[in-house]
Amino acid sequence: MSMQSVAPTTYAPTTKMDRKALAHIPGDEGWPIVGRTFSVLADPKGEVERMAQRFGPVYRSRVLGETSITMLGPEANELILFDQTKLFSSTHGWGTILDQLFPRGLMLLDFEEHRLHRRALSVAFKAGPMKSYLAQLDDGIARRVAQWRSNPTEMKFYPAMKQLTLDLAATSFLGAEIGAEVDDITAAFIDMVAASVAPIRKPWPGTQMARGVDGRKRVVAYFSKQIPIRREKGGDDLFSQLCRATHDDGALLSTQDIVDHMSFLVMAAHDTLTSSLTSLAYFLAQNPHWQDKLREEINALGIARDEPLQFEKLDAMPLSEMAFKEALRLIPPVPSIPRRATRNFTFHGYEIPAGTMCGFNPLYTHHMAEHWPEPDRFDPMRFTDEAIRNRHKFAWVPYSGGAHMCLGLHFAVMQAKCFTRHLLQNIEVAIPAGYKPDWQMWPIPKPKDGLRIAVKPVA
Repeated sequence: MSMQSVAPTTYAPTTKMDRKALAHIPGDEGWPIVGRTFSVLADPKGEVERMAQRFGPVYRSRVLGETSITMLGPEANELILFDQTKLFSSTHGWGTILDQLFPRGLMLLDFEEHRLHRRALSVAFKAGPMKSYLAQLDDGIARRVAQWRSNPTEMKFYPAMKQLTLDLAATSFLGAEIGAEVDDITAAFIDMVAASVAPIRKPWPGTQMARGVDGRKRVVAYFSKQIPIRREKGGDDLFSQLCRATHDDGALLSTQDIVDHMSFLVMAAHDTLTSSLTSLAYFLAQNPHWQDKLREEINALGIARDEPLQFEKLDAMPLSEMAFKEALRLIPPVPSIPRRATRNFTFHGYEIPAGTMCGFNPLYTHHMAEHWPEPDRFDPMRFTDEAIRNRHKFAWVPYSGGAHMCLGLHFAVMQAKCFTRHLLQNIEVAIPAGYKPDWQMWPIPKPKDGLRIAVKPVA
């Protein structure tokens, strides 16, 4: 049993953390300077499991230049995410990782400021805009899956998904066809994401961080130029929605706010959905009986292949949603999440001082056998209403939780259902005999070799 106790000492951003203040917590900080960074990057799941086995559910480590505490399990997730006492800062947790690349995105804001910006941005995810997004998603996915159906072969699935989600982000988020300008912005985002976990944190010439910082400059220039155009012309895409969004007092979001939020939202929507939908396709290819079950659900919708998916039909796809949730459990798009303590507190009997970087780990929690029997087995039935009721509420946290619950989670589920509908109504997917992909888990999971999947038209 753990207990939280708050002391008056508070964290200021200028406070330099004394590593000695964490020496009483068991752990292994690894090599000088780099710590355990390379072990975490090479095998995030194995690294955390080994450290937990050696030191327990609270341990000390050193990653990306800072000594930190990892807190494991649903109880830790609940303490950090529910956070009614504002004990954990997302701003100062993510800041050292993302400040040079995605500053002041919604995930990097705290407390009242976060609430105000979240309310302003929520207009882009209401029913009206979502229906518009679905029409664009449905058309784009239909055209791409039709190409796969017409050319049945073994394919590298991850690059194909990345191109598809790029196309979808360009149309539903940016309201623009893919062209030279958008291609450049996409390349900039790729550099920015890669730089987020670069071991060298300074943008020295020739480093990944330098490429990421340069990408950030190009993204800022693109969005800044577009904002006045979108405010004048309007549009149903997410970017245009944000350009018209207002705070409670009726004031429009500032140009800088829109740039920062769009930078973060495009990254989150494009890269995390590429990862999640690739994972879903992989597990369906591994489990053909689940393909059959979902295909039955999709056929029961009574929609022909060439007909659009109506927004009202989404609720009639519960099995498809359960399968997507199970894919997110097995391979969460954000394997671990940082916070920084704003005040002293205790957890599992350990005194943890203000200013400590505290990480929790969805990837570890999602594979805890006491919450997920046979944790490596793909089983969407884990997400029936009864199963959810009987499980700790914070045992499944791919979308984070609490005040920072992913604003776009309904968009993600909608896109997953739309993708599943077109995929399984048109093709069967299979894993080549004897093939097992190797997954790179950081910064966002992807198969290292692109994921070999064989496709065959459905009769």
